[in-house]
Amino acid sequence: MSRAANQNPSLWWNLSWRISLVFVAVVALVTVGLSVYAAFTLNPYIGIKDSLTAALEGALHRDAQGRFALEVTPRLRAFQSENSKLWFVVATSQGETVSFGAVPARYEGMSPYIRFIKDADIREDGNVDEMAAIDTIDISFGRVRVMYGGNTSAGGNILTLLFKLNPIYLPLLAIALPALFLTVPHIVRQALQGLNVVVRKVPDIDPRRPGSRLPLENVPKEVVPLILAFNRILERLEEQFQARGRFLIDAAHELRTPVAIMQARIEGMEPGKERRRLLDDVARLREMAEQLLDFEKNTQTNHAFSTVDLVELSRSVVADLAPIAIGAGYEISFSAEVERLERRCHPASLTRAISNLVRNAIDHGGGSGFISVAVSRLGDIMVKDEGAGIPADHQKLVFEPFYRVLPRSTGAGLGLNLVKQIVANHHGGIRLESGPSGTCVTIALPEHPATSSSGVPV
Repeated sequence: MSRAANQNPSLWWNLSWRISLVFVAVVALVTVGLSVYAAFTLNPYIGIKDSLTAALEGALHRDAQGRFALEVTPRLRAFQSENSKLWFVVATSQGETVSFGAVPARYEGMSPYIRFIKDADIREDGNVDEMAAIDTIDISFGRVRVMYGGNTSAGGNILTLLFKLNPIYLPLLAIALPALFLTVPHIVRQALQGLNVVVRKVPDIDPRRPGSRLPLENVPKEVVPLILAFNRILERLEEQFQARGRFLIDAAHELRTPVAIMQARIEGMEPGKERRRLLDDVARLREMAEQLLDFEKNTQTNHAFSTVDLVELSRSVVADLAPIAIGAGYEISFSAEVERLERRCHPASLTRAISNLVRNAIDHGGGSGFISVAVSRLGDIMVKDEGAGIPADHQKLVFEPFYRVLPRSTGAGLGLNLVKQIVANHHGGIRLESGPSGTCVTIALPEHPATSSSGVPV
């Protein structure tokens, strides 16, 4: 199950990369949108400004007489070949000007005033289809103002704007994407905090305990339908458990009457092997009915815990069963490392668990030797016999319901399973050690079992 859980997609990873993808798409869409908008509303020659700046580098100089001059360099000539309608007028801060290309007549008169204009976008007015731009350009010659025009394209302008905007959107992406991957886990943890309570509650869910439901408080509303469906399943399971429990209890009770009638009739028979065999069979039926009844009662009962002295409780069990053990050929003893040891538990069910262990030792101890019951200072209750032991391949199965090491043994094979169930209700543990010299079953009870406010284990 853990391997399957590890193979499931991570919500953190899914949210991180999906949100990041959406964020990148939005930034890209906004950037392209702004570039397209600017390409049609701002300087129509923004796409050639950088190329013009590169072409003017080295072309502007002062001649031998110190006059401002323009040399047609190979770079400028190459730029002109790419832009057949290129023209420009360059002005220094002193009012000196040089021109290149066919300057439109309507713009020639503006030459003396270019130095006073930092930047300008000159558009047509319906009757004029020629556009121009004025920009400040810094080159090695110095700062100059240039009025220029020529061929222009929306695609080139858009690409230029995208390139010029990268100091904005690249740092934005570089900061935002790692921030998303760092903050999403925190957001997910906060959003699923209520779900964590549900996850912690799941191991305590028991359909046999009425009212066991997963909480809905502080759970994301997207998960609520799943929890409601799970709670409906629990409700149906609870109903089925209750119906099954009522059936088994009724069946066990109903079995008592015919078993008692059969025993009375058999006891009236003439003594002999057949009578003995029938009495053994009836005893087995009676024991099976009692075990089924005990098993179902323990399953359905909400046990109220109280403080119990384990030493006194265990001693009482040994005293009650000592005549049966001695009559079966055993010697039985009780010992405790402390005079008193208190634990929170359900006295009746814990008494039943210890009794089942002692009865199991009587049934399978071989009819001789010692049966010892001991209580340690740590709260362990040990029941040990000196029988032939349980085969290794059976040791993990003896606590399963309806499992019997010996097929012809009395009972329904529920005794040890009932013990295991009772110990689990007390949040304790049970272990079995068996070998040729005997079997020892140990019940370990915690010092402070988890209980609800009503004293019922949770």
